[in-house]
Amino acid sequence: MASIRFIDALLGGGTASGDSAVQRSDAEALDAYSLTVTSVAELLIPSVASLKVRRRTRGGRSAEGAGSSVVITPDGFLITSAHVIAGAERGSASFTDGRELDFEIIGADPLSDLAVIRASASDLPAATLGDADGLRVGQLVVAIGNPLGFAGSVTAGVVSALGRSFPTREGAATRLVENVIQTDAALNPGNSGGALSDGRGRVIGINTAVAGIGLGLAVPINATTRRIVGALMRDGRFHRAYLGVAVGPRPLPPRLAAEIGRHSGVEVVEVFEGAPAARAGIRPEDLILDIDGSPIRTAGDLQRVMVDEVIGRSVAVKIYRNGEMLTLTATPAKLEV
Repeated sequence: MASIRFIDALLGGGTASGDSAVQRSDAEALDAYSLTVTSVAELLIPSVASLKVRRRTRGGRSAEGAGSSVVITPDGFLITSAHVIAGAERGSASFTDGRELDFEIIGADPLSDLAVIRASASDLPAATLGDADGLRVGQLVVAIGNPLGFAGSVTAGVVSALGRSFPTREGAATRLVENVIQTDAALNPGNSGGALSDGRGRVIGINTAVAGIGLGLAVPINATTRRIVGALMRDGRFHRAYLGVAVGPRPLPPRLAAEIGRHSGVEVVEVFEGAPAARAGIRPEDLILDIDGSPIRTAGDLQRVMVDEVIGRSVAVKIYRNGEMLTLTATPAKLEV
């Protein structure tokens, strides 16, 4: 009788000696992933607080809300999302060591969805802030917060996209929060204001919104948001300059790119009537290259230069229009919200 060969043998199944090496490699990779996530969790969970906020409704009744926050100084300063504490009169922050501390609202900036609160303590475990500008798509991230009231919840995933934006609004002012981090680390109600960390336990974002099934958004921690947080801690608010343009990213023509040594700028999509940009002679379809000597590659670069130092001061705006570079002079105004 002919010998029988099972399909596993034909397809290389069986127990070939190489399989054990593959299994060990897979196990080692899984162990490395688990070790990273657990290390981040152990480091950051004590620095993430669960918030309970109390606010008055239009009918005069008291309503409770919840969210998360991240300790940034031992003497009680915490970052959270502006929408978490919007309209709140008071609140409390609960920590995994069992403490529940009252907090006061120091300042909020709804146009970046960031806020600073302060708890009554002097020995809180402060998280280390990182820099989201160094993130790459596919990089491991860990989200820590208090979704649905479950303190110290941890989810992990990867950066699924960078450069996303979402609209925020305060009064009549609407702004796109630029360079938002999109991640597939699961977020749920109550995660807002919690930490998004890199694999080394550095906070590189503040979780802000659920973008859809399996997707979340976080406001990046970078030079711009550090400046906002610093102003909130110092002054209770952040002042912005207003140029009065709507812009979008655009690759530069090859000859221009070679001449100035970069490949992107921002195109003016709309100029608002009566705004500083209109008075300066900026037009739709102009390409903005520099403002006040700073290169403008993205909408985020434009927002970075629109700070309180340029309010009421004449600044040079270098643009590209109809095949030639021009330099105009604009005087940004204070953004009223």
